[in-house]
Amino acid sequence: MARPIGIYEKATPKHFTWLERLNFAKELGFDFVEMSVDESDARLDRLKWSKEERLEVVKAIYETGIRISSICFSGHRRYPLGSNDPEKEAKSLEMMKDCIELAQDLGVRNIQLAGYDVYYEEKSPETRARFIKNLRKACDWAEEAQVILSIEIMDDPFINSIEKYLAVEKEIDSPYLFVYPDTGNVSAWHNDIYSEFYIGHKSIAALHLKDTYAVTETSKGQFRDVSFGQGCVDWEHVFDVLKKTNYNGPFLIEMWSENCETVEETKAAIKEAQDFLYPLIEKAGLC
Repeated sequence: MARPIGIYEKATPKHFTWLERLNFAKELGFDFVEMSVDESDARLDRLKWSKEERLEVVKAIYETGIRISSICFSGHRRYPLGSNDPEKEAKSLEMMKDCIELAQDLGVRNIQLAGYDVYYEEKSPETRARFIKNLRKACDWAEEAQVILSIEIMDDPFINSIEKYLAVEKEIDSPYLFVYPDTGNVSAWHNDIYSEFYIGHKSIAALHLKDTYAVTETSKGQFRDVSFGQGCVDWEHVFDVLKKTNYNGPFLIEMWSENCETVEETKAAIKEAQDFLYPLIEKAGLC
């Protein structure tokens, strides 16, 4: 396909080196890999990689021709920008600076941020105000570095629609802030897909392809590990709307298969996702 299509790091074998991971993605026909910097100590340590460690990743990118064009930075789940704890708040800003510098060194253009003020703490007007204040700082640093920040539509009510993101965008008023919707998360909250993408299409930096089970009066929904085609996403409608809104950005297949027992099992899981999604993408004229 001419459209860039990538795969999430957590869909690839966890024990791989970056050279092995990028070659794995290349073998499966992907154009890029989205790196994860989540709340685990092992992945947060990437923010402190030495110059030599960063250079090894850059060499792998040039050797394979497979880019790392985005970072899924969910480390703020553990150290949130809106935290009530001053030490965690300070840590969240330190991590943000480090992630922007890492992106610069690796040639990453887009850092995806989690769309919530706090995750493990109680939400309040104060946590929202703190989130906005610190996101404004983050956008200033991103502008200096020429790296865009994009807010993911989440499994959390704080920002669970593109419409809610647009209110934050207006308040922040930065040319370096965008939205990174997730087809599954947008659908799980019963948002009107047509309205969401029409009002937000100018602010969309990239798009996760993922299925989910919907939130209902009796269920909190399920936001990961739902097989494509088994959840609540109306795929034909989603792709039709994306075509009509002239979305020309990348697609990122978001799935979790890094803990499969064998590499072949991992390949089979990814191939199953490709076999489901690619005909629908082609049918909509989005390839």
